[in-house]
Amino acid sequence: MKVLVVIDMQNDFINGALGTKEAVKIVDSAKAKIDSYLAAGDIVIYTQDTHTEAYLQTQEGQKLPVEHCIKGTPGWEIAQKVYVSGCQVIEKPSFGSIELAELITGMKEIQSIELIGLCTDICVISNAMILKAKMPEVPMVVDASCCAGATLEGHQNALYAMKTCQIEVIGGKDDDSV
Repeated sequence: MKVLVVIDMQNDFINGALGTKEAVKIVDSAKAKIDSYLAAGDIVIYTQDTHTEAYLQTQEGQKLPVEHCIKGTPGWEIAQKVYVSGCQVIEKPSFGSIELAELITGMKEIQSIELIGLCTDICVISNAMILKAKMPEVPMVVDASCCAGATLEGHQNALYAMKTCQIEVIGGKDDDSV
């Protein structure tokens, strides 16, 4: 069985408080990837960045003072265009999710894990590194064409770091140049 992890494809990261034109551009390719996994009978898991009204008082909020993904707000919701009902959703209060790693570790006969989503240089890389540390022998892939970073430079740096840590990076303009 293959697992696709869709990281934080939420309204606030696409066209809301922290949205970017790069994030908007990946929505259709992310949806196509999700549909292909489901059509093959594989597993799709979503993560959902989840903050409270006290976000600005948190360490993250002190360093990134932009309220976003406040639970229950439209910005917190997974974008309707990419969400498929019935798939598991893991709410996470920070960049990476130990709960996600434990869930996947508990699954039987995992052939591979693929990650897509937002933001490459924050939450995608955090979850990829946690998963790689927890399951070093499971092949792991990040599809760069279905990811966007907070900045283009951050996106490229994160792809390079993941590739260096033996996470296969596909879908770039030139997969070997990342």
